Amino acid sequence: MIDAPPPAYAGPQRVFSGMQPTNGLHLGNYLGALQKFVALQTKYECIYCVVDLHAITAGPDPNELAAKTREVAAAYIAAGVDPARSIIFVQSAVREHSELAWVFNCIARMGWLERMTQFKDKAGKHTERMSVGLFDYPVLQAADILLYKATHVPVGEDQKQHLELSRDIAQKFNNDYQAPGFFPLPEPLIQGPGARIMSLREGAKKMSKSDPSDMTRINLTDDTDAIMNKIKKATTDPLPLPESQEGLAGRAEVENLVGIYAAMSERSIDAVLREFGGKGFGVFKPALAELLAAKLAPIAAEMRRLNADPGALDAILRDGAERARAIAAPIMAEVRGRVGFWEA
Repeated sequence: MIDAPPPAYAGPQRVFSGMQPTNGLHLGNYLGALQKFVALQTKYECIYCVVDLHAITAGPDPNELAAKTREVAAAYIAAGVDPARSIIFVQSAVREHSELAWVFNCIARMGWLERMTQFKDKAGKHTERMSVGLFDYPVLQAADILLYKATHVPVGEDQKQHLELSRDIAQKFNNDYQAPGFFPLPEPLIQGPGARIMSLREGAKKMSKSDPSDMTRINLTDDTDAIMNKIKKATTDPLPLPESQEGLAGRAEVENLVGIYAAMSERSIDAVLREFGGKGFGVFKPALAELLAAKLAPIAAEMRRLNADPGALDAILRDGAERARAIAAPIMAEVRGRVGFWEA
């Protein structure tokens, strides 16, 4: 007799994602995450978190963490995430995240975590100097997702391995506690065009808020002059733009700029090259800078407006935390029961 497969998860289709409040947000965050968050609202129940528990693995200044947390929340809203439709909240405000992470620490296996390439990349040869929190980061990430029984997670290539770990933890919990279908096995929503934006100075490096040079990225708060200057000085080469994608091979910096133009204009790379192929960067760079300024200026202005009223932002985040807790608390209560914890 062949065993029947475990029952599929039958709950709501729900998206969870989050961003860290460290340093500033840039174009890569917008195209790789924020723009996607806005679009997903039309199809899913969405929960968007400012992940400050994850942020302290990087040792941020505690005097600045709350302000940077508000800044990320402002970016969500300025980009088009509607706090009336989606839940926007701060991770540490819902303490069930930490509680479920401990349960999952007792489910996950050391070998699973030792295979995580992001930790290896960040630690390099200094693994013994790294915090346990940085090593354990993917388990907390699994708790973030599964605390809300999220079925879908928007991810880039660098996070796919962590999502696989979340699936492994969910499956092992379901098996160990005879709870088939209790936690869903979350599916990735691969982030298509614009998901991987590279440095303006080095096409082999991802655009990063931790890069010491501000000229490597377009910040969401940059004004028009700053955007124009950064695109003008972005690394290219002496050749004109090619007329087909094949001509981008071996030209990483050019490919990056063309990809940014395509993503911001919501056109294909082929369409962009049909317009600019054969032309020099004296034509293309000003066009790209103008496009970026036009798209990002309203977001920057709205972020400034929101950040100028921290009380209003805090009210949105408090409401979001209450709505998040209303979902998380009963799920965590059932986890406690299944694990066998004593209840008063």
